Amino acid sequence: MTTISQTAGRSLRPSSSSGFFATLAGAAYALFDRLQRRTAVKTLNELDDRALRDIGITRSQIEDAVYGQFKAELTRYL
Repeated sequence: MTTISQTAGRSLRPSSSSGFFATLAGAAYALFDRLQRRTAVKTLNELDDRALRDIGITRSQIEDAVYGQFKAELTRYL
């Protein structure tokens, strides 16, 4: 007796709608990440210089610290 698979007629490539939703989700995550970083920069800018010094950064290093470029700068000096 022969059986026929139900998946025999289906395409192996993903549908275009799933690609669209994956791209849409990626854009939403990127937007959310951008908004979070902007909020962090705004919050750190509201701190006084002493509080920033306690954290270990100066006012000119706020954006680098938030966007992850500060560590690379520190390792150059160590």
